[in-house]
Amino acid sequence: MGIPSFGVSMYLVLISILISLSIRGEAAEYRYHFCSNQTFSPNSTYRSNLNRLLSFLNTNSTREAGFYNTTVGQTQTPENTVYGLFLCRGDLATIECQDCVSTSTKEIVQLYCPEEKEAVIWYDECMLRYSNRSFFSIMEDEPSKILWNLLDITEPNRFIQLAEKTLSDLVPGAAANALSGAKRFGTKETKFTDSQTLYNLVQCLPDLSSFDCNRCLREAITNLSTAFRGKRGGRVLNPSCNVRYEVFAFYHPAIAAQRASERHQESYRPADEVKDPLKSDIVFAGKGKSSKAIAIVIAVTIASSVVLVILLFFFRRRRARMKSNDINEENPQKSDGLLNYHAASEITTVESLQFDFGTIEVATNKFSDDNKIGEGGFGKVYKGVLPEGKEVAVKRFSMKSLQGLEEFKNEVILIAKLQHKNLVRLLGCGIEGEEKLLVYEFMPNKSLDNFIFDSKRRSQLDWKTYYNIICGIARGLLYLHEDSRLKIIHRDLKPSNVLLDHNMVAKISDFGMARIVSENQNIANTKRVAGTYGYMAPEYAMEGIFSIKSDVFSFGVILLEIISGKRSSGFYLTEHSQTLLAYAWRLWNEDKAIEFVDNFLMESGSTSEIVKCIHIGLLCVEENPQDRPTMSTVVVMLGSESIALPEPKHPAFSVAKFMSTDEISVNELSISTIVPK
Repeated sequence: MGIPSFGVSMYLVLISILISLSIRGEAAEYRYHFCSNQTFSPNSTYRSNLNRLLSFLNTNSTREAGFYNTTVGQTQTPENTVYGLFLCRGDLATIECQDCVSTSTKEIVQLYCPEEKEAVIWYDECMLRYSNRSFFSIMEDEPSKILWNLLDITEPNRFIQLAEKTLSDLVPGAAANALSGAKRFGTKETKFTDSQTLYNLVQCLPDLSSFDCNRCLREAITNLSTAFRGKRGGRVLNPSCNVRYEVFAFYHPAIAAQRASERHQESYRPADEVKDPLKSDIVFAGKGKSSKAIAIVIAVTIASSVVLVILLFFFRRRRARMKSNDINEENPQKSDGLLNYHAASEITTVESLQFDFGTIEVATNKFSDDNKIGEGGFGKVYKGVLPEGKEVAVKRFSMKSLQGLEEFKNEVILIAKLQHKNLVRLLGCGIEGEEKLLVYEFMPNKSLDNFIFDSKRRSQLDWKTYYNIICGIARGLLYLHEDSRLKIIHRDLKPSNVLLDHNMVAKISDFGMARIVSENQNIANTKRVAGTYGYMAPEYAMEGIFSIKSDVFSFGVILLEIISGKRSSGFYLTEHSQTLLAYAWRLWNEDKAIEFVDNFLMESGSTSEIVKCIHIGLLCVEENPQDRPTMSTVVVMLGSESIALPEPKHPAFSVAKFMSTDEISVNELSISTIVPK
């Protein structure tokens, strides 16, 4: 009795779906990126060619090989030619590869390298690379990055020896696989203890020679074992190959094993042999009762798989709905604490960013006062210099901080997911005992408040620079509210949380009180109001109600502070006997807006542009949140010289005047469950 091939195929598809659903994350997991120093202009031919290249890569992401390279440009203009490729992890299903490539082609230019000619980005599931020079079939081991799991392993010496041997055993098979279009990929599971299995993976670009693949992988394994820190997982990322080991299954073991088997069993199979169960062209030997029994088993398995898929679908949908509902009314014991989100995947995010604590101690001269560059309710910030000479800022949390380990990990996860030109970049973290550290890119010009509230330093910048800072803050907030994969409300935007790099580019920092809300959620509330006096929207300060319009209010206050050179907090104690917002509103209604402007700015800036910014600031601080513009509207208003602005309405200026500081919890750390858009 023959078995219909469609039944077997359906069974295999269902099994593949189940494996994919059980292991696959909801989005490609970013790990690291590199951008060159060469840049291109937004309207250049290179940018046009890059867009075409990324489109071609995206279109070809359904290729079974999980790899594709191409070139866009003309030989007559080599300076505008773009070379690019993607490589997906060897065990991925086509749809998983397609998802990762689609994500990478968007994020590389939107978040990470918006104007650099050469870039490479790694996710758990794929790598994408492009350049203005040809790099095809060339083994390159720079740029390179070693990432570590956060957790320690018992018997570290035996563990690294086992990992090194297992990874090395995989190299010959991956390097020798030189078939056209074949994957240079290998995995292997090895028992470390009775309860722990070591999972190992190696992979090369398919266009490398066997010699270069072998050399790349062996150098990566050597680097990994030499730098071993006693951690239970590690990986090396470079443009030509990657290796990784963990004590959890970070790939699909069954599919990986099948594809390895396929590579070695293409030449010969006996006619009566039962082929691998993941192939659709299965041949069954024998007749009669044996075949009938097999048919019954397969039919039952298919039916069970269908039921399981349906149940799994409804379970996942119900869980997603429960997550969404959880954040509509904030529970002080849950949402202001932290709930796990994609636990296994997110833990690896923290682990891959970890710095060795001793390295940070050395970098900051053991956290000496001479290296201290800031201090807040959370603890202190130190300048550090890493062994390779890179300057960093180290945020060392106070032992008295309310932030626990889980909260700290979730803050790392949140910040690691936020990558934008106008957001400060997290480089890593450190945990040892009660010590918790965050390591950021170093901002040599410190924070915005050091300029706008210091009469001497204020005059060092002209209006154009301040205007660019204003636009940078606006773009950073727009990213948080609308353009990132997460919809985020900062809740503590103020000048001291706006850092300035060496080019005076504004970067929003300090996400300790950030809240993540669902994509369609416009408003939320909390019983724990946490913020900073003078920048909190009245509906949040008085009722605990916050939304993206709360951040818009804070932005408006900062905008008015930049223009006036005056602090909003405590302004009513001056000779004006009004809040800063009330003072700006009165002068606006009396057609005396110019009197609100700091004299120095009037000397270096355009009067019409400055007045426009006052106008936008007043729109942002209106009393009714619904009347305030969104940040996308603010960005448009700032960038247009001809757009007609609506007349501002009465600002909310009473909160700053009459509210006691005892009613506000300053620098209280709170992050909600992460909900992807």
